[in-house]
Amino acid sequence: MTIDPRARIGHVHLTVSDLDRALHFYRDVLGFEVTSHYGRDAVFVSAGRYHHHIGLNTWAGRAAPRPATGTTGLYHFAVLFPDRPALAAVVRRVIENGVSLEGASDHGVSEAVYLRDPDGNGIELYRDRPENEWPRGPDGSIQMHTRPLDLQALLAE
Repeated sequence: MTIDPRARIGHVHLTVSDLDRALHFYRDVLGFEVTSHYGRDAVFVSAGRYHHHIGLNTWAGRAAPRPATGTTGLYHFAVLFPDRPALAAVVRRVIENGVSLEGASDHGVSEAVYLRDPDGNGIELYRDRPENEWPRGPDGSIQMHTRPLDLQALLAE
């Protein structure tokens, strides 16, 4: 039995150690809009007036420690942008705000930039290429790869 092909990942809910710091990052750096607060310990943000794409909470306690490197947990979550100019705009904002990039990759099917939020959660900012541009093998299978992304060309958008 397979999952219904109409299924989608609806939202991500993250435990953070400092709600104001996390909100600054997700709202002021990445550009998400606040849709609601849940008491003093949680806030929900979205793109395009959806109820929420990301939930941020301090339910583990304010100033809770980061998970140790090399342990299981969230590797990263991805934010899909509609096109290359939209991706370029958010990457420019990230760089202008002094956020370090961990990588930038061309996967054939997509272009992706990787970074971490202030609590160490991995984030992929990406755009998909049109499906007719995806690299394919002789049998029609998708042939993804990981090559360096020309970040300067992206930022020139």
